[in-house]
Amino acid sequence: MPHATSLITTLATGFGLALLLGFLAVRLRLPALVGYLVAGILIGPSTPGFVADVQLAGQLAEVGVMLLMFGVGLHFSLADLMAVRRIALPGAIAQMTVATLMGLGLSGLWGWPLGAGLVFGLSLSVASTVVLLKALESRGQLESVNGRIAVGWLIVEDLAMVLALVMLPALAGPLGGVGGGTGESLGLALGRTLLAVVAFVVLMLVVGRRLFPWLLWQVAKTGSRELFTLCVIAAAITIAFGSAALFGVSFALGAFFAGMVLRESQFSHRAADESLPLRDAFAVLFFVSVGMLFDPRVLLERPFQVLAVVGIILVGKSLAAAAVVLLFRYPLNTALTVSAGLAQIGEFSFILAALGVSLGLLPLEGQSLILAGALISIALNPLVFTLSEPLRRMLVQRSDWARRCETRDDPLSELPPETASSHLAGHVVLVGHGRVGQQVAAALTAAGQAVVVAEQQRERVEALRAQGQPAVLGDAADPAVLIQAHIARARMLVIALPDPVGVRVMIETARALNPGIPVLLRSHNAEEAARLKADCGAEVFVAEDALAALITRRVLQGKAG
Repeated sequence: MPHATSLITTLATGFGLALLLGFLAVRLRLPALVGYLVAGILIGPSTPGFVADVQLAGQLAEVGVMLLMFGVGLHFSLADLMAVRRIALPGAIAQMTVATLMGLGLSGLWGWPLGAGLVFGLSLSVASTVVLLKALESRGQLESVNGRIAVGWLIVEDLAMVLALVMLPALAGPLGGVGGGTGESLGLALGRTLLAVVAFVVLMLVVGRRLFPWLLWQVAKTGSRELFTLCVIAAAITIAFGSAALFGVSFALGAFFAGMVLRESQFSHRAADESLPLRDAFAVLFFVSVGMLFDPRVLLERPFQVLAVVGIILVGKSLAAAAVVLLFRYPLNTALTVSAGLAQIGEFSFILAALGVSLGLLPLEGQSLILAGALISIALNPLVFTLSEPLRRMLVQRSDWARRCETRDDPLSELPPETASSHLAGHVVLVGHGRVGQQVAAALTAAGQAVVVAEQQRERVEALRAQGQPAVLGDAADPAVLIQAHIARARMLVIALPDPVGVRVMIETARALNPGIPVLLRSHNAEEAARLKADCGAEVFVAEDALAALITRRVLQGKAG
């Protein structure tokens, strides 16, 4: 094949096979990611037939890594993390530590050196953000309390892996990898790396967060969509390349901070939307290139090693996550949701494994085992999610301990005695204290209306009680939560949650305890609002309609003036 056409051939075969196999994977109710990896295997050097340009695919994969990390940074929300920090931060660290130690111990049994075991264990400890988000979204759990905990958990894992990618090159020499003969001490290597990282971070936070949002604004004023998209992509790749060239920082960290800096701009949502097609395209190439590195013979030659790896991912890591969640006194359903979401590995595992191989730390056999574990765990993850609910019901039916875990004796699940003893009546029960709920609660309180909040996030309930606001922890679809909120004596129920399925259950419970109680709720579109109004007899507010009414009123006020 002429070298001049190798890029076109690699792109054509990569995208074409990825499309075909990704489509088949989705039809089989598997993540499309499985199809992309299999496409890479088929055009890789380890399988017969056409072999794509591995070196060229590797460079395209580097671009994919940059854009993947740029997307992670662009969507990184410190507020989302802080909302679940008490469970996500210690939970993720504990679970990653346990999984890393299991991988380290397993590699030790195989006779691998410490450096290889460390990279191997870390690669097994982190789940795929792409797989988790798609799994939660497909089940309508992304905005639930369990979904927010799982996403916050992943944010901590992502940050830990970014740190690992930064530190691993400095540790490679002392751990026996490339650079081991330089004579540089571990402390000096770490110090030099940290100094470079700190210098880069300071530059990005001090200069970048002012310069790049300003640049986006200047380009946006031209009105050219193409220039805006080009500006976003150029910023991501240029910062990633500059960080590596000037500070010795990895492409991944540079792209991650590029996303974080651009998030500061008022155009962050537009930047995410405009760059999404290109990010998705190169992400596909990244997964295809990862598949090209996989040697399928490892499944036949080392089946027990593959089973051990899959066991750590599906069982060991999941049990560690579930145990941590239960230790923090969260209910059983939360533990099972989080553990099911983390029962897979993905993009960060591939990036770390590739870095470990390039540094001479991880053997190619280890990379193949990691890829095999990723393929199998991603393929099985939908089944794990599906089985989590039947498992919960079985445990609750057969185990007193499980029933106690499911119905935690949590002080936040009941109103304080001083509030309960006041015999609340004529109050408003407000379900959800997010951005909409906070404004509603503040306005009602300012008007002298008593409000009891039902909220699923522990930190929010604790903060509300500290302010003297009556609040109950729990899912309002559970009758016990509305009972604790004294729904029977309330004058109105306001549901500020975008969850039409749970809303119906809440209204049924409220009407059973307080027939005829008026219900106000929100909806995203007119069709959904019409169904909710017809089915539940509630007054439904659509965001677009409310905004249009406000704008119209303001225009008429201006005209009258």
